[in-house]
Amino acid sequence: MLTIVICVGSSCYVRGSDKLAETFERLIQQEGLGDRVELTGAFCMEHCSMGVSVRVADQVYPEVYPDDAESFFRNEVVSRLGQGAK
Repeated sequence: MLTIVICVGSSCYVRGSDKLAETFERLIQQEGLGDRVELTGAFCMEHCSMGVSVRVADQVYPEVYPDDAESFFRNEVVSRLGQGAK
């Protein structure tokens, strides 16, 4: 199971963490990855001044924005699972 953690603290929230989570959830369903990807939230990932923080497995990405959600998901999540995008 690949775990994606999105920061939902106030600084990340105002930068769109809720929209990022909605997009990731949609893509997980769209790609049929519900049994392979877990999406969860955390209140602080200690990169508050940089943008929405996302952790995929053990790597933290401190500057992910809603506009980048689909490309980020394909590049950092789908590629780790060894699947091509649908």
